[in-house]
Amino acid sequence: MRITSKGQVTIPREIRDRFGFLPETEVEFRVEGSAVRLLKIKAKRGAGRGESVVNRLRGSADVKMTTDEILSLTRK
Repeated sequence: MRITSKGQVTIPREIRDRFGFLPETEVEFRVEGSAVRLLKIKAKRGAGRGESVVNRLRGSADVKMTTDEILSLTRK
């Protein structure tokens, strides 16, 4: 396996499946002597990915319409 010019590598599917490295999984690299270990960071309780997106977008709409008005536009 080679490291790309951006410093990226592909984790083989067997390893991703076995250890639960799903998309958006946070990892850390730990140096132990002359070796580097890749560790999965336990998920933090609190805002998940979806909740973070909603929080970031909350209040960003600039059109003042009711839900019924928006739905009627999408159902034409």
